Amino acid sequence: MFERGKESRAGPVDVEIGLGEGRTLRGKLVVPPGRTLVELLNGSATFVEFEQLDGGRMYLAKTALHSVTPSNIPAAPDLWAGPTEGSGFDPFKVLGIDAGATREHAREAYLRLAKAYHPDKYAAVDLPREVRQYLSVMVRRINAAHDAVEARMHKQSSKQEPVFTKAGSG
Repeated sequence: MFERGKESRAGPVDVEIGLGEGRTLRGKLVVPPGRTLVELLNGSATFVEFEQLDGGRMYLAKTALHSVTPSNIPAAPDLWAGPTEGSGFDPFKVLGIDAGATREHAREAYLRLAKAYHPDKYAAVDLPREVRQYLSVMVRRINAAHDAVEARMHKQSSKQEPVFTKAGSG
């Protein structure tokens, strides 16, 4: 499932390459399946396959490379923010439901996600520390999202039905 110390990047990786004479190339380095960009660059091969943005391919000598900067790395999510903090906490989006969903639909979505991300489900598997932390953060976000959705639904249901304690006299 997960391999410790491995990135799951197979195929072309978008990069910006600085050459020794000051030129800069933008394109993709072709990374063989099962290998990472770091393994490719530190491996024993003398040349690396480079695909230019216009589609042309060439082989570059590793000795000519001055710098290699990956350019398609997504921004890391702020996992250390609280469950309702961070960029764009939307409880309906976290649960994968519409804002007009029923209480039963919200509960089904909550249970499905809680079962999928709960760290105890993977207790027997040797997972990297980062994956375990991610699972626990996701469970906290799912729980917070469910609590927020339940609170909104309870608030809406209490507003919709007026409560009369005794008959009015006029």
